Amino acid sequence: MSKSVFFVSCPKGVEYLLADELSTFGLDPVRNAPAGVWAEGSLEGGYRACLWSRLANRVILHLDEVDATSGDQLYDGVVHMDWQQHIPVNGSFRVTFLGQNDAIRNTQYGAQRVKDGIVDRFRASGGQRPSVAAKMPDVTVSARLNRGRLSLGIDLSGHSLHMRGYRTEKGAAPLKENLAAALLMRAGWPELAREGGDFVDPMCGSGTLVIEAAMMALDLAPGRKQEHFGFEKWLGHQPDLWLELRQEAERRAHEGKQRKLPRMAGFDQDSRVLSTARNNIERAGLQGLVQVGSSAIADLALEGDWASAGLVLVNPPYGERLSERRELGTLYRALGDTVKRLLPGWRLGVFTGAPEYGKSIGLRSYKQYRLFNGKLPAQLLLFTVDEASAMTPHEPDVPGEITPKIANEERAAMLSNRLKKNRKSIGQWARKQGIGCYRLYDADMPEFALAIDVYEGRVHVQEYAAPKTVDERSARERLAEALAVIPEALGIEREDMVCKQRQRQSGTNQYEKQAASGEFFQVHEHGCVLKVNLKDYLDTGLFLDHRPVRHWIQQHAKGQRFLNLFCYTGAATVHAVAGGASRSLSLDMSKTYVNWAQDNLALNGADSKKHVVEQADCLAWLAAKPTADQRYDLIFMDPPTFSNSARMAGVLDIQKDHGRLVRQAMARLNSEGLLIFSNNFRRFKLDEDLAAEFDIEEVSASTLDKDFQRNARIHRCWHIRHQS
Repeated sequence: MSKSVFFVSCPKGVEYLLADELSTFGLDPVRNAPAGVWAEGSLEGGYRACLWSRLANRVILHLDEVDATSGDQLYDGVVHMDWQQHIPVNGSFRVTFLGQNDAIRNTQYGAQRVKDGIVDRFRASGGQRPSVAAKMPDVTVSARLNRGRLSLGIDLSGHSLHMRGYRTEKGAAPLKENLAAALLMRAGWPELAREGGDFVDPMCGSGTLVIEAAMMALDLAPGRKQEHFGFEKWLGHQPDLWLELRQEAERRAHEGKQRKLPRMAGFDQDSRVLSTARNNIERAGLQGLVQVGSSAIADLALEGDWASAGLVLVNPPYGERLSERRELGTLYRALGDTVKRLLPGWRLGVFTGAPEYGKSIGLRSYKQYRLFNGKLPAQLLLFTVDEASAMTPHEPDVPGEITPKIANEERAAMLSNRLKKNRKSIGQWARKQGIGCYRLYDADMPEFALAIDVYEGRVHVQEYAAPKTVDERSARERLAEALAVIPEALGIEREDMVCKQRQRQSGTNQYEKQAASGEFFQVHEHGCVLKVNLKDYLDTGLFLDHRPVRHWIQQHAKGQRFLNLFCYTGAATVHAVAGGASRSLSLDMSKTYVNWAQDNLALNGADSKKHVVEQADCLAWLAAKPTADQRYDLIFMDPPTFSNSARMAGVLDIQKDHGRLVRQAMARLNSEGLLIFSNNFRRFKLDEDLAAEFDIEEVSASTLDKDFQRNARIHRCWHIRHQS
């Protein structure tokens, strides 16, 4: 058979496991990607992945890669592909699109351009074309955009393969089936099952872990009960080959049930969720092979003969609310006591979003795997249940870890109280001022080195990078505690909170995407509307500390020609326009931020002919000789502290270069005009020679609102005028 290329997607953190699994299907992994694996092999290998993969989300047959730095370029690449080989002319198709760039700024637009290219290819070949179907299409075309290149393929799976078909009901916080399978593999269950070990989940919920464990032990194909796959009406489909593989899966399922099977059981104290688990077990065809029962963890009892070795695997609550988190220590201690009492010699796996509570189990973990439960970072902790792994009551789980002086629960409660207090005082002040976004907390407590900002019902959390003297595990525990407390203290849903780590940015790093959510929304400040994005970039599109500077500009801009250098997303220009500026020019070297600034101005009804935003290297623009029309009444210049971007004419070091920048900006300022110069370099010293040339007044104290007065050095600001 000829070789094909496949991209197989999976949950984040499962890539290496998936690569090993794909090898067993006859596919040759080429490279791992974030949340997926590229592999080569035959179509049979692709079919096997659809039928047998316990870890994959989707199996994409790669067709081609085309340039996509613009919508037209993307279209040209798509329209020249031979889609008649793949999609029936009298059938239907849909396009799934992932990714963005400066030209293709939302997935709906990208998908539409791909659809147009496919349809126009058919029209050019005779007029008849397939229809577009959002649900149950004959063929699904996968389009994945990354760094100006669009990868196109056929989604052979047709649906996410984590859906096995047995789970139509869910518990309160169900694991996805392929993540459950990954946990079982990491915990070594397939080997334990072959060696005669048994399985117990003492907090089974809707039964996903115990069902996946049984399917592995019985050699049941995860896709065996699926009625439809994405390749069945694809024109390259080989029905005879697929029939052989389905028959093989049925034969293996029959043989699996003939062998001696391990005992497999799940327990939960919630009788309602156990009803769901029993229904799921029945739909999976495992009734009589998997047992579930009602029991609290501390009261668990196992009847009958159980193997001397086996696996206990559990996904306990993460304690998303402070009230729940206070109980986690007790719950984990009960888990440890129960497994030590009932199952000595077994292996214990705990999948948790609160790994700092692992020490409460009373066992020393021998392995920790970092994974994600959806978007939530989590860890799989593995323990051997024996005396050699036992911990003394105050022994740290990791050598060198210091037992905190303040209990986790007390420390978290202190943070919660501080947030509530700040919300009452600062939030009330902000509402009266017409301010929708403000800093609520700025490392007020040394235990929690965070900046917490409110954006009209959403919360942006920045974790300051811990110094080298702080143990990484301790810092991670503090962050986990904070993220558990914040939603409850501020009365928001967990999904309305975004967390990032704040580090110094250089070069183009400050412009690089952190994610690709495309989740923009509008906020309000002193009568202006501004577009922000909490997820996709390190910064949100709005520097909150410069709010008073923007407001001052708004109050003094009437009739002024305004220049905004290093304009970022143009918020200062929006305020100048709101204040009646006659004309404005805003410059930034990032096309992303130029587009963003243009959107902000459009949101506020600015005339694009009078208020212009241009992509330009401000260093080169300032160095050029000013023309007659490049004179301004009001200039705002807030350069980065340091930048060595390849797009700039040189390297910018604000301490060394600010004198030259100020002089060049003053050369473009009218005789009665004002330059507002600001930067956030904490050790900055103004060039003393400037005072001999210009009238300079430091106004830093007046540019800090109530929410930033705890951090008086966040920026410094000067008003600079020509001497009389």
